[in-house]
Amino acid sequence: MPYSTKQQQAVLACLEKRQEEALTAGELAEDLRQEGIPVGLATIYRQLDKLASTGRVHKINTEDGAFYQYCGHEESDHRGCFLLQCERCGRIRHLDCSHLQGLYEHLEMEHHFRINPRRTLFSGLCDICAGKEAGDHGER
Repeated sequence: MPYSTKQQQAVLACLEKRQEEALTAGELAEDLRQEGIPVGLATIYRQLDKLASTGRVHKINTEDGAFYQYCGHEESDHRGCFLLQCERCGRIRHLDCSHLQGLYEHLEMEHHFRINPRRTLFSGLCDICAGKEAGDHGER
């Protein structure tokens, strides 16, 4: 990884600790403050932008604002990397799955469209919410 500052390392470490979650810059600032690493919000945004440009972090723009999530892929290996967002609870999961490679190749070859896996967000129901929904239907 190219040169990084202590602030950038702290932001990345915080995201890596909570890699199952997508966080706002404000949530990151609060986590860092609680760890005794006060970093200003403007600095956090700047570091998040740098980390997103290198591929270490996903930046997810939603109707509720921007969220950031750690990505453990090497910079050149993002074809199996994508995000899932639950329409009910809002949880965002980072997923590594090589099965989408076929879809990417089909879209590129047959439809002349190249997917950007770094910005691909699939919507649906997570297993927990889908289970609740199935339970709701069974009670009717």
